[in-house]
Amino acid sequence: MTREATIIADPARRAGGRRTHDPAALLPPLPDLLDTYAGRDIAVKCAPGLDFDSLGWAGEIEVVSLDGGVREACLYSLGLAEHGVTRRATVLRSDGDGFDVTDAMDDDIPEAEPGEWIVDPDGAVVRAGLVRHYAAAHGLWQLDPRIAYLTGDTLPPGVRGFRILDRFKYTEKSLRQALTASDCGAVEILVRGLDIDPAVLRPKLKLRGTRSLSVVLTRIGRTPEAFVCSPSR
Repeated sequence: MTREATIIADPARRAGGRRTHDPAALLPPLPDLLDTYAGRDIAVKCAPGLDFDSLGWAGEIEVVSLDGGVREACLYSLGLAEHGVTRRATVLRSDGDGFDVTDAMDDDIPEAEPGEWIVDPDGAVVRAGLVRHYAAAHGLWQLDPRIAYLTGDTLPPGVRGFRILDRFKYTEKSLRQALTASDCGAVEILVRGLDIDPAVLRPKLKLRGTRSLSVVLTRIGRTPEAFVCSPSR
């Protein structure tokens, strides 16, 4: 009587009182759950931090964020998945201005020097591995093909971006000098691809100016780069 029913599963994400990202440590273990219901339509709610590539999942994997925070992921079996889609990022916003990105979309983007803006994609887009697809949809490209920061000459609608004011090879000294010259007194620090803790770096900059700026620290090729920026909001 229930062979045609869709299975909805929500395994417990804690083991020994701690949150786990190991599929085999969920309760019930995710591999066992999928084996038990093999051949059935199933949707499994799970943590967005799981290593989805290790699952060998043939259906659709959706990663969901709300107002910039990644909240959950869901596995959909082939019978529930959209045809031709294996990865989806669903970006929800309280103002209703959300969107989704899938791997069925074009991911052809140019290789070029940084544009006017830097964009830090929503976490759901990054976790779902759809940075290039999102970039192609909005006329953006990557600062480096292995780093999730995007760049372009215009911002996607409703997206916070960082207008590039200055760019140079990163050292702590060069950044401190550039921010001092810009009269910076408060700085937002974004980092990808470099082993830098913003909370440790910020007091070392000894800022005493009047402007609030943003700094993007990343790697382009093997070179550590700093971008001093003005945030869009």
